Amino acid sequence: MQGSFLSLVPAIVAIALALFTKEVYSSLFIGIIIGGAFFAAGAGSGFTGFFTHVFNDGMIAQLSDSWNVGILVFLVVLGSMVALMNKAGGSKAFGEWAKKHIKTKAGAQVATIALGIMVFIDDYFNCLTVGSVMKPVTEKHGVSKAKLAYLIDATAAPICIIAPISSWAAAVSGFVTEGENGIALFCKAIPFNFYAFFTIAMTLFLAVKNFDFGPMARAEEDLSKNPVEEHSGSVKTKGTVLDLVLPIAMLIVFCVLGMIYTGGFFTAQIEGEIEGTMVSNPAYLNFIESFAGSDASVGLVLGSFAALILTVLFYLCRRVISYTEIMACIPSGFKAMVPAILILTLAWTLKSMTDSLGAKEYVAGIVGGSAQGLKSMLPAIIFVIASGLAFATGTSWGTFGILIPICIAAFPDASDPIRIISISACMAGAVCGDHISPISDTSIMASAGADCNHVKHVSTQLPYALLVAAVSFVTYIVAGFTHRLGMLSAGIISWVIGLAVLFATLMYLKKLTTKKNSI
Repeated sequence: MQGSFLSLVPAIVAIALALFTKEVYSSLFIGIIIGGAFFAAGAGSGFTGFFTHVFNDGMIAQLSDSWNVGILVFLVVLGSMVALMNKAGGSKAFGEWAKKHIKTKAGAQVATIALGIMVFIDDYFNCLTVGSVMKPVTEKHGVSKAKLAYLIDATAAPICIIAPISSWAAAVSGFVTEGENGIALFCKAIPFNFYAFFTIAMTLFLAVKNFDFGPMARAEEDLSKNPVEEHSGSVKTKGTVLDLVLPIAMLIVFCVLGMIYTGGFFTAQIEGEIEGTMVSNPAYLNFIESFAGSDASVGLVLGSFAALILTVLFYLCRRVISYTEIMACIPSGFKAMVPAILILTLAWTLKSMTDSLGAKEYVAGIVGGSAQGLKSMLPAIIFVIASGLAFATGTSWGTFGILIPICIAAFPDASDPIRIISISACMAGAVCGDHISPISDTSIMASAGADCNHVKHVSTQLPYALLVAAVSFVTYIVAGFTHRLGMLSAGIISWVIGLAVLFATLMYLKKLTTKKNSI
């Protein structure tokens, strides 16, 4: 079972059950049980070995991992921040402001996409921030929770993977070995990250044309038949737009500061001043290097806690909410995050089961054995394999760690265009698989941010993501066969063909949908 196709079975079963039963908790747990049983059978450790592996080596180990704990703490703080902004009336005030300035359903969706693009620092931060801010606006204009969850998810990981200053850029650079500049390699690969760019293009098309298809169209139709009633809730009337905008701005600023702090930015500046090397080691270079070497988990915790404390002081000074109400919002925010925390815990445990069965090594062997023999097709193959691995394991970063070193080893010549295109295909495929996986933490966070049923979110966005994935696959084939013309020529040809195929397909689907509705 070790290092074979069976290592992927637990994740495949969990995903299939989640899509079939529409219930994610039991599906993930069954996948964990299968993984533990496979491991115990292979190790010959029996019943006690099975329990030890599932709970001690799996769940407890994941919950005691410093990175995972940091993410959970970050979620709790964000939940408390959202509860505070709602209680203080900031969210309601923004909703009232949006009613005056955002007049249409298309405008609400475009505003959601724009905010998602602006919050590019981290996908978790993106999901929960965009969801809390835009949910009242999208509800007002008749956008379903499923559509909001899709827009959040489509502007989370796809934006982070093309932003040079993000936790994802830092993660990718960390997987680059042999002393190469990881951030520089990341930036070179950005123009060929077709899945990310095409996803953004598709969301804008769907929003502007007010068009949906498949399960998403049915979700939108159901909402139009049963509109959500507006309710003010128990919020203060003193709240202003500033009570929402300022806390979010502080979150962004302090999360960035927290991340570069963990990367040694301030230490490097102090040492530079002492040694008199500030001219030869400019601040902007230190900033990029610090982001590349940052610990996103710790940095987000530090930044979110700083923003939470300052938000509390800000609200107390403005007297929009009492101290007792503020303290009540802390556990309230925690409670709101419990479903997401539970799903994340189970997803992490399932990932540890597949890791212990050698899923990564199995996939790495497949890729490494076929790299040189299919050079022109390699970007498309890498894209498919990365998508499948990220889909089955629910992790983009784990996929980066497996495939990026393989791409570098397969094509050691740094000037070879196919090398950059293959690395970009790896990143795009990882985001694609993460985007459509029910056990992906980013998808879980998007569901939480939109307050949408998780399985419904996955099932409604699946056709959208698969369409972009299919177009990206074709585009990577084109890029693979045109790479001999040079990076610029290959990029232009690939982009033109890819966008033409994407928009032609969308226009055809729109025509079919319009014809069907007119019958």
